[in-house]
Amino acid sequence: MKTHTLGIIMNGVTGRMGTHQHYQRSLLPLIEQGGLQLRDNERVLPHLLLVGRNSAKLERLAAGHGHVRWTTDLDAALQNPDYPVYFDAQTTGRRAEAVLRAIAAGKHVYCEKPVATNTAIACELYQRAQQAGIKHGVVQDKLWLPGLRKLERLIRLGFFGRILSVRGEFGYWVFDGEVIPTQRPSWNYRKEDDGGIIVDMLCHWRYVLDNLFGPVEAVSCLGTTHIPQRRDESGRPYACTADDAAYATFELANGVIAHFNSSWCVRVRRDDLLTLQVDGTHGSAVAGLRDCVVQHTSTTPRPVWNPDLPNPIPFFDTWTPVPDYAPAENAFKAQWELFLRHVMLDEPFPWNLLEGAKGVQLAEKGLESWARRTWVEVPPLAPSP
Repeated sequence: MKTHTLGIIMNGVTGRMGTHQHYQRSLLPLIEQGGLQLRDNERVLPHLLLVGRNSAKLERLAAGHGHVRWTTDLDAALQNPDYPVYFDAQTTGRRAEAVLRAIAAGKHVYCEKPVATNTAIACELYQRAQQAGIKHGVVQDKLWLPGLRKLERLIRLGFFGRILSVRGEFGYWVFDGEVIPTQRPSWNYRKEDDGGIIVDMLCHWRYVLDNLFGPVEAVSCLGTTHIPQRRDESGRPYACTADDAAYATFELANGVIAHFNSSWCVRVRRDDLLTLQVDGTHGSAVAGLRDCVVQHTSTTPRPVWNPDLPNPIPFFDTWTPVPDYAPAENAFKAQWELFLRHVMLDEPFPWNLLEGAKGVQLAEKGLESWARRTWVEVPPLAPSP
């Protein structure tokens, strides 16, 4: 079997997402399984170069994983012809500048979202990438969650009839660090460090809505900072200047109404950390990260409002699980494999920097809606290459 070696620069891999989802759960498993099968007699084997600012962290990450190299010199990495792919998982404020440098160096680019701090810069990334003729993609991992894949299959089967609405509940309680250590980085809660749940999560909801339910045309969003002070990684108190909860309603082009509550200040009493309820004329479904349950019109109970009597209907028991038809793989790894096939075989990969720019646009419109306390239109975003 012919094996191609593909060098990948991984910048920002010492962060939470870069370490766990991309390095440890995506590319290292790909390497350990002998690479990604491309054709019957052909495969590609990633060869990694870790980049960051903390040499001690990089050395610890690289240790014990064979020939994984690391460096704190991004310029030298970008000049190395053995690594034609650049991946970025840095904090949002550092991403665009580094991606532009990678594009200028002729690297194919794959990066986390948000791709930039504003829509104009995000569109510039797309335009520069198109002009350079490189391949480019943006992480849109939730599309490969097993629960959402089941939703997608139900939509293709016509299970819902006409979809009426989508209700999303996302988040969990993030401890403030006073007694119990926090489980998220402190920069997430500082506006000056590009933190905020609107900037983070509305990018996700954009690609979920656009890909599964219909293009977003308008948004009404309210953000807030429920917890004004937390403690950072060193235990020092700091002021929370970014929003830690967002309550957003979206109008889609096909008339579907979607509402998403996103919060780091909510205790979970639902099936999963993310649940989507989709209601249609013929049936409904509730999907989590992995599981999905459905209720068809023919099995929908007929409740009658009477608060003077105990409710006689066991509502949770009236839903049917959607079976697993294939083994579920890590969502980040699944998209990495598609991007590598895009680079090696030129297979289609529609989740590019323009799609990333759409996520930034929706986040900006959500912030604008909050500031103006009104509905805001989301116009089509199609910058010229």
